[in-house]
Amino acid sequence: MKSLLLVLIAAGSGFAADPITVESNVVYGMYSGTALLLDVYHPSRPNGFGVIYISGSGWTAPLAYGAAELKSDSQSKLYATALAGGGYTVFTVNHRAAPRFRYPAPVEDVQRAVRFIRHHAKRYGISPERIGAAGGSSGGHLVSMLGTLDGKGKLRDPDPVERESAKVQCVVARAAPVDFLASTNGKFVLGMAQPAAGSEGTEEYRIFKEASPVSHVTPDDPPILLMHGDKDDLVDYKQSEEMEAKLKAVGVPVKLLRIPGGGHGETFPGAVNPPDYLGEMVRWFDQYLPKK
Repeated sequence: MKSLLLVLIAAGSGFAADPITVESNVVYGMYSGTALLLDVYHPSRPNGFGVIYISGSGWTAPLAYGAAELKSDSQSKLYATALAGGGYTVFTVNHRAAPRFRYPAPVEDVQRAVRFIRHHAKRYGISPERIGAAGGSSGGHLVSMLGTLDGKGKLRDPDPVERESAKVQCVVARAAPVDFLASTNGKFVLGMAQPAAGSEGTEEYRIFKEASPVSHVTPDDPPILLMHGDKDDLVDYKQSEEMEAKLKAVGVPVKLLRIPGGGHGETFPGAVNPPDYLGEMVRWFDQYLPKK
């Protein structure tokens, strides 16, 4: 199903209305008979590049049959329309979530979404070699995993989609939990308490480390823009500072956009004279996604 949006995008000193077509409920995979869905935002003037957007939800989803979908919440619409206004074809996704599903299910699903998008790149008019990812909060964690994991395709898999790489080439992460060993943010998705000091040899410690993007940082990771409010009371600002330091140490292009007074949320509630974070996101992709 397709619908049409009119999106206001900056045009010099004024604004111009640009139509964006939204293709809803594309099935990117099946899990035990349940469809995994994404929406596609088709810009009127596509630039030939695609970006997957993952909203924050605390890795959780309501249990009601009529619950709102992650892929079409207000956060997805805000960030996806900004990206589509910049010419990017945007894919907003649902993924498996707690309490029914826990790690690694969300990571596996978003990797599947990237593989699906890459496999069908010609259909969507985008480059299969250059796919970006953006997300906030738990979605920021997931896009950080897409950037730092190797994401190699399963070359002998009977499903051709699974043979594709799940690695993305540019990332924007807002208020992303990146080190579960240094915070309690992972308890929802990991389903267990934070390991105590001195528990390095335990299975719990291994899982917390494995699920943390900072544990996977290597020199071949893509450029990453971090956006974080310095008054965030849910995901500590220090998480983004740690990620910035890790990426700088191995020579990966990185920028931390500090939002003064900003709390946790898609619009950084409480921020004092916030910077143009939506524009910063689009400009980051403009600068780095086309490069090889």
